[in-house]
Amino acid sequence: MKKFGSLLLAGTLALALAGCGDSNSAGSTDNAAASGSSNGAASKPVEITYWYSWGDKIAENNENLVKMFNESQDEVIVKAEYQGSYADQHSKAQAAFAAGNAPEVWQNEIASVGVFAESGMTQELSSFVEKDQLDMDDFIPGLMGNSYVNDKLYALPYLRSTPILYLNRTMLEEAGLDPAGPQNWAEFEDYARKLTIKDQRYGISMPVDIWFYEAFVRQSGGTMISEDGKSAAFNNETGIEPVKLWLKMKDEGIMSIGTTDDAGTQAKTDFHNQRSAMLFASTADLTNNMKVAEEQGFELGTTFMPANDTFGVPTGGANLVMTSGLSPEKQEAAWKFIKWMTSKEQTIYASSFTGYLPSRISAVESDEMKKLYEEKPLFKVAVDQLEYAGPRPMQKVYPEIGEMIKDEILRAVVDSSVTAEAAIAEAAKKADALLSK
Repeated sequence: MKKFGSLLLAGTLALALAGCGDSNSAGSTDNAAASGSSNGAASKPVEITYWYSWGDKIAENNENLVKMFNESQDEVIVKAEYQGSYADQHSKAQAAFAAGNAPEVWQNEIASVGVFAESGMTQELSSFVEKDQLDMDDFIPGLMGNSYVNDKLYALPYLRSTPILYLNRTMLEEAGLDPAGPQNWAEFEDYARKLTIKDQRYGISMPVDIWFYEAFVRQSGGTMISEDGKSAAFNNETGIEPVKLWLKMKDEGIMSIGTTDDAGTQAKTDFHNQRSAMLFASTADLTNNMKVAEEQGFELGTTFMPANDTFGVPTGGANLVMTSGLSPEKQEAAWKFIKWMTSKEQTIYASSFTGYLPSRISAVESDEMKKLYEEKPLFKVAVDQLEYAGPRPMQKVYPEIGEMIKDEILRAVVDSSVTAEAAIAEAAKKADALLSK
């Protein structure tokens, strides 16, 4: 493997948390495929390593697919290895590159695809696509924005997501609210107020999460970074109004905003234990939330994130990438695995198993997915919401900018003297300094 003299600082990628479930530990798969033969002589299969993130149903999905791939052919053996969160995986990938033992295939959180590509750590894939005449038009266009870097293809959509609003429909009905859920910010605030029972439950628990902030900015008609990529674009009403809404709801006691490192996990725990009635989370959490709701005895609902000027969400999740500098033999093995994992059949399996978005048009239009959407309409909400979805920024410094935004919003959450305007202005000032370098 190729060893690089200079690598990204691990902190640059600390933001890459969006679009996934809890990072519970998971095992690894190392299934030996049968040896193939050529002209009667045994040939040894090529062994490669695949890194993935997140536990629970997401880990099961990855392990199951790798097992299926290994059993489907005898030319490549894939060893699946769990690496924690996206941020954990990215940090480990950097260390592995430095040591010369990076995995051949791994999950790259979409906002960091550009970071790794521009640093020479991932392989450009156009030649493989052209050789196999892969139908790129079958990938859902709204999920392709974070696959290209400088007009070159570096990643293929795999486990992709958007944030959606989860609802405890049992609580909504008891409160006399439409179980379909709030459609706009005003209704969202009203729902949270009517669902709150002092000292018992909040209308909603949520972390300060850059992915959710991006969604609220998009709902207000804004963007995070200027079109030329040289300055922050959120230091205006589109970036300030979301924070003002959150602070207002927090101060009224109808929204719990976590301030600890495990705030995201705590928000999910509150929802699961019925200490909150609503939850912003990835569509990737769907099957796990359905299981918990059944165990806890409440009806689960899902709906679009509420609109302001419009509906709007960023996409999230991970694309599959190939390590650069592999031998031709390893490249072919890695590509065979990536192509198989992102095919129509595996897309249908992964989406049905986890709730992640199907990344191929042919999968959405398949009889299997149509039947699933008819039987379990909760799965279709995120697919329908794709109409209002867009890519995440991929500037090399954006992960660091995201952390700055998060820190400034948290400062306003814990210090009532810090206004939304002041927090966003400071975050934009710091972002501009990074983008201008």
